[in-house]
Amino acid sequence: MAAKKPTVKSPRLLSLAQAVAARRRLKARGGALVLTNGVFDLLHPGHASYLEAARKLAGPKGALFVALNSDRSVKQLKGPLRPVMGEKSRAFLLGELRSVDAVVIFRGKRLAREIAALRPDIYCKAGDYTLSTLDPSERAALQEAGARVVFMPYLKGFSTTDLIRRIKAAGSL
Repeated sequence: MAAKKPTVKSPRLLSLAQAVAARRRLKARGGALVLTNGVFDLLHPGHASYLEAARKLAGPKGALFVALNSDRSVKQLKGPLRPVMGEKSRAFLLGELRSVDAVVIFRGKRLAREIAALRPDIYCKAGDYTLSTLDPSERAALQEAGARVVFMPYLKGFSTTDLIRRIKAAGSL
C-alpha cells in the first residue's frame, strides 16, 4: 500500500468563488487588490522580498492575493519532476507569510480566467518578466480589467531552479 502524502491546510487558501466574494468586500471598503501568480515551489528570500513589495502596493486597506499554479499546471510548465512540493503545501507556506492575504490555486496553464473574475487593481510580476513576455490572454484580461501592471525588482541570486540545482549538487558530495 502506497504511503499517503502528508497534507496541511491553510485558512488563507480560497476557492475562486470565495476569492471573488472577498474581492467584492475589499472593493466595497475602498481597498485595492494586488494580484500576482506563480509556482512558488521552494520558498526563498527572492519570493519573500517580492511578495512583501507587492503587498505594499495594496496600501493599508488593500490585499495581496496569490494565484498559485496547480500541480498539473506546474508539470506542464516545468516538466515531470516538478513541483517539488504539492499545491496544498505550497499554498500553506504562502498563506503563512504576513504579506499574503489569500491564495487561490488555479488549474489552467494560464491565469486569464482568474484575472477576469478577480479584476485586480494592480497585477505584479517579478522583474524577469516584461509586458511583451506576459501571456497574450493574460495581458488582454488585465487590460479589460483596467489593471495596472507592475514589474517588481528581481532579486538576483535567488531562483527555485538554481536552488534545486544546488541541492542536487550537495547530494552528490
